[in-house]
Amino acid sequence: MVEFTVPEVDYTRYTNRQLVAVPLAVLAVALLVIGGWYVATGAPVNPGVDFTGGTELRIATDAPQSEVAAAFDSQPESIRSVAADGTYVVTFQSGSATSTELQTQAEDAGYEVRSIDAVSANFGSDTQLLALGGLGVAFAGMSILVFAMFRSFVPSIAVVVSAFSDIVIPVALMNLLGIELSLGTVAALLMLIGYSVDSDILLNNHVLRRSGDFYESTARAMRTGVTMTLTSIAAMIVMTITATLFGIQLLAAIGTVLVFGLTADLMNTYMLNVTLLRWYKFEGVAR
Repeated sequence: MVEFTVPEVDYTRYTNRQLVAVPLAVLAVALLVIGGWYVATGAPVNPGVDFTGGTELRIATDAPQSEVAAAFDSQPESIRSVAADGTYVVTFQSGSATSTELQTQAEDAGYEVRSIDAVSANFGSDTQLLALGGLGVAFAGMSILVFAMFRSFVPSIAVVVSAFSDIVIPVALMNLLGIELSLGTVAALLMLIGYSVDSDILLNNHVLRRSGDFYESTARAMRTGVTMTLTSIAAMIVMTITATLFGIQLLAAIGTVLVFGLTADLMNTYMLNVTLLRWYKFEGVAR
């Protein structure tokens, strides 16, 4: 079993401005990336086939990608190589050709078609609306629950802002790394809400509701919270590598987004949230 040793952080060495500067700067950059992407493309993140509609073929061949692309009458949107079994995943936009036509063209070129997945544009649009609506409802429900638990503005908003940043940062990285928004990545963002709330509520409970001074309570929360998060990151890295090797795109997308989000959660919880709680305990309450 892997054990993580969590080092003690001497928060007294840093001012509130120093601690909060890094997570807020990263959040600001992430929002700029998403905003710029929206201006350039009309969407905050590129939607995948699940939401735009289209056809995805998995074919077995040792031909180069350029030869695979030339085998079809329509230009593929993307071609991904799956090293584990020597196949390609070829994606076409909705309206390019029917799945039957694409299968015929692949077989005429001498390729073995392993699987075909097709999503209509209308169904994809409805799925996108439902998925993003579910994400918004989940975040709103989480926020209401947090405010009901702590019944104080600063501790509650600290949890909500941390969770918001945990979602925004991975979305910005998805744009930079070319990861599309799909059912898998939406599921990962939903899971990040839960992961973020777990670590933030753990910290808030130790600081606000348990005995001991602020720094002792923070250290106790970190020993549990950081170990929990690092264990999850390690598990997600293993899952992502394995899924990528075997061409399981859904799991690879989920794992990648979760690694980004959980890493951001460490920063947001133990820099941004800690700063807000320290201000609340030593300055906000006193006023």
